Formats: sequence, structure tokens, C-alpha cells
Amino acid sequence: MRKIYTGIDIGTDSIKVVVSEIDNNNFYVLASTSKSSSGIRRGLVVDETEAVASLNRALDDIEKQIGVRPDKAIVTVPSNGRKLKIVSGGTKLKDENVPITGRDINNVLENSIIGNVDSSDELVTITPIVFNVDNIENIINPRGKNGKTLGVKAVIGTVPKKYLYPHLNIFKEAGVEVVDIAFGSIGDYYIGASKEKDKALGAIINIGEETINVSIFNKKILIKNEIIKLGSKNVDNDIVYIYGLDYSQAHYLKENFVTASTSYSDVNETIDVEISDNETKVINQEEITKVVESRIVELLKLAKNQINNLTNRKISYIIVTGGITELTGFNAVVENTLGINASILNSNIMGIRNNKFSSAAGIIKYFNDKMMLIDKTYSMFDKNQVDTIMRFNNDTEFPLEQENTVDDEQFN
Repeated sequence: MRKIYTGIDIGTDSIKVVVSEIDNNNFYVLASTSKSSSGIRRGLVVDETEAVASLNRALDDIEKQIGVRPDKAIVTVPSNGRKLKIVSGGTKLKDENVPITGRDINNVLENSIIGNVDSSDELVTITPIVFNVDNIENIINPRGKNGKTLGVKAVIGTVPKKYLYPHLNIFKEAGVEVVDIAFGSIGDYYIGASKEKDKALGAIINIGEETINVSIFNKKILIKNEIIKLGSKNVDNDIVYIYGLDYSQAHYLKENFVTASTSYSDVNETIDVEISDNETKVINQEEITKVVESRIVELLKLAKNQINNLTNRKISYIIVTGGITELTGFNAVVENTLGINASILNSNIMGIRNNKFSSAAGIIKYFNDKMMLIDKTYSMFDKNQVDTIMRFNNDTEFPLEQENTVDDEQFN
């Protein structure tokens, strides 16, 4: 069976969809797209009709790329009101002479949840920390071992149903079966993960349109998280206020003209922006970059303060992601503000090299690891759909691994 998965990340500014195949732990992007979103505010649904329409546009674009419209997916869910809790559970094994299977692992994980989720909340993630078989402790993966009992210590993540259910209903209305759910920060980690980071304590900062998600990971497990109610939109707002532009003009300049650091700007570079039928404003790149850089530094300092509030332990790494990190010179600002152990996410996966795809792509890797732990082979596309994708690829002059589609609606 070919393991082909779809990851969908719905944000305030855009909806990102990634379809990929995982083969021998290699990640191959088959299609990706980013479409502007409506009906979402600070990660929550405020207008279901608009949100569904936005999702449909993204899914339609994927269908144009591979010939199949995704109807199953793992999706990111709102972090608002998230609770993280350490739990434990155990189960008796049927036969101590039979090696532990993925089903046994799944059973003990399910047992650890019992009585640990409030009635007003819904379980989103459960991540095992360590297992124990009989009296043998600190086992990372017990599959294949023998014993009478299997135990686990894990971290569960929950969110209020009042935030989650409207979010999931968007997918139902768009004809997408939600196979699994995850927090976007987990996806960010899986894209930036390494063997060194998997053993360390670190932080992920995702700068979204209206919020900054600050997460602490210990040995690849999400342990703490906070949301700052500011984001890249504040950069746009500063440009609007200082230069007297409308929001679409400010957004365009941020995406296409400014740099994140004055060290990377050109004092002689200018752009003409039409203010009205009779007025044009000349904007200097270095001057507008000073405005942008000042706000970026403020956002990063707020995130740094939040990290210090979440843990007093030494942080080994800080990874910053989000679409705004694609600005030229952003990494220099990150290092100057957060220190040399901080850097922007650097995804080297063909087809999703823009950091705005980190959550949508990363949750696919997370889901694949989850399936491997419980020894389950699964694909979100059936054989007929896979055959259609392959035929579609053979009939087109373009390679199956495409560069991401950038939504041009913002320029209209």
C-alpha cells in the first residue's frame, strides 16, 4: 500500500494544504497550495460559510494539480484553551509468550486517557513519554518485547469542544473526513526536528497573522504552550498607519518589497504606490524596513519573554517559523534578538520550501510516526484515487513534485 496523506492547516490569513507520499521515511510532496482564508479570526471560526468556501478553493486547487480532490486528511486544530497533562495507564497482556504488538500499545494509550479528559474538552493528542513492561522501565518502544503487563506515561493535549467542533464542521461541510487532529506546533516541530533536538529542551515560535504560538518541547514532546495575541498583521498595520496606505497595499509591500533587516535593504531602492487617482507616494526600501524591523523585534522579544515565563530551564534551541520568516534578513533579526541558539525554520523539502507550510506538512510526519508506533499501515487515498494520481502525472508535462502554488487573490 502506498502511504499518501493530506495535511491541512487553517489559519487566519490562509489555508495550507499538502499532499505527500511517505516511502521508507522519505517525504515526497505531490501537491501543495496556499489560499487566502475568510471566516477565521485568531484561529477560531467566526463565519462557517466563508471558511468552507475558502477550504473548497484550496481543495479545488489540489485537484487541479493531481487529478483527485482529497476527501480524508489530518488537520490542525485551534490551540485556544489548550490543556497539557501527564497521564499514565496500564494493561494486562493476553499471553506473556507473545511479543507486544501495535494493538497492545494502542490499548494502553487508550487506557491512559480514561478519566483524564474533562467533559467540556476533547482529546487532540496523546504522546507517549516512556513505556514499562513488567518491572522494566524507561522503554521508548515496547513492540516486540514480552511480558505480563504493559504500562505507559504520556502527555495528553485537549481543547474545549466549543472551539473544536465548529472547526471540524468546516471539513464536514467541505466533504473531508477528518482522520486525525493535531496542534500546528507539533507539525512545526516535526519539520524542524533532528536527532539532537529530539534529546533536548527547546522552543518553537510560530508567528501567525494575528497570533504568535509559543511552544516548549522536551525530548520532542510538547509540554507547554501559550498564545500571544499579536502577529504579522501588526506589521501591515504599522505600514498602513505610517504611510497612509490601505491594508492590501501594505500587505503587498510586506510580501514583495521590504526586508526584515535594514542590513539587507537598499537605501537607493524605491517603489511608487498609488494613493489616489492624482497622488503617488514614493516609498524608500530602507525607511520602510526600519518600520518593519522595529515591529519584528518587538514580536520576537514578546515571544522570548513568554519562553522565560513557560520554563526557567536552559533552552537548547529556538526555531521561528511562519510566513513572515521568509522576509530577507529575518534570520539575522532572530539571532540578534533571541541569541545564537535561535534560527528560522529551514525546510528543504521540495514543493514546500516556504515556512508557511510547516504545520500542514509536519502533521503528516507526525501522523506517520503515530501509525508506525501502533504498527498500522494506512493511506488517505484508496487504490482508485492513487491510480488516478499516477495517470494524471503521466499525462501532464509537469513533474509530480511541484513548487507550491501561491495564492494571487491578494493582488486583485
